[in-house]
Amino acid sequence: MQKVIVTGGTGYIGSHTVVQLLGEGFEVVIIDNLLNSEASALDGIEKITGQRPLFYQVDLLDYANLQDVLALHKDAVACIHFASLKAVAESMERPLWYYRNNLNGMTNLLEGLRSASVEHVIFSSSASVYGNTTVLPITEALPARNAVSAYGISKQVGEELIDAALVEACFGSAISLRYFNPIGAHSSALIGELPKGRPNNLMPYITQTAAGIRQQLTIFGKDYPTPDGTAVRDYLHVEDVATAHVKALMRLLNGKNEAAHEAFNLGSGNGYSVLEIVQAFERANSIKLNYVFAERRPGDVAELRADASLAVEKLGWTAQRSLEDMVRSAWAWERKARGL
Repeated sequence: MQKVIVTGGTGYIGSHTVVQLLGEGFEVVIIDNLLNSEASALDGIEKITGQRPLFYQVDLLDYANLQDVLALHKDAVACIHFASLKAVAESMERPLWYYRNNLNGMTNLLEGLRSASVEHVIFSSSASVYGNTTVLPITEALPARNAVSAYGISKQVGEELIDAALVEACFGSAISLRYFNPIGAHSSALIGELPKGRPNNLMPYITQTAAGIRQQLTIFGKDYPTPDGTAVRDYLHVEDVATAHVKALMRLLNGKNEAAHEAFNLGSGNGYSVLEIVQAFERANSIKLNYVFAERRPGDVAELRADASLAVEKLGWTAQRSLEDMVRSAWAWERKARGL
């Protein structure tokens, strides 16, 4: 079996990708500090796949320990890098923490991969690299130099770090996947998004409100230049996002990439407002949510919607699952995780 290192593999998108990698016959090694995830994700992965991936609780900022782990897995063919802080609003409040964690950690990883002779890297990037653009839908031709949040800047610079690492021959080729807004959970309801503390993303806030853990859902901004005044995003199912990582990996392993570093948007091409997501959740799950409006959050933009035609053409990937699939699976996971 070919071995793949996955940083942040117990996290939300990481765990779903690990499941698909195992299903495709890869051996997986997870490196995660469990800052915003739980080791119990390994149990869910094992129940779904019948396999328990090798796991190291190591922080990427701990260069010595990271090097030790990578030295044990010099036979790995690739690394998929998810591990990072990921909340836009939090990044605006604590930008130095985000830069230190996301960028220093990534620098350590890239240097470590060179020592381990890992050939390929797939980077968990973000549509936030495009910033507050009015050019919609967003294509990869739009310069990724307009990020407005510390989180978005860290992803933008993360892609630049990959370019720098290619110059220094840390590895051979890379793909950055710029995804828009993953939501939902695995169809088994055995893994999903379960953030520690107060959620920073919309869907876990919705599900925790529905579960009674939160008294109400706060919708930030009702005066955006959108049809209902709430922010519009391109939502896609997390399992579709995981599939894209496997397809990107196969593209690199098969030598189909057309440049040393490629970037692809991942999105459905459909824009849904926050209110539309709330209403879809209520309809699909027969639940009434308690919500209020608040001021816009710094760093948020009015609308982001993808043109993912390049991923369709080059990766053979499309978003398959519906909005109803997303909101139903998210609630099924929340109920199972909470024993409701």
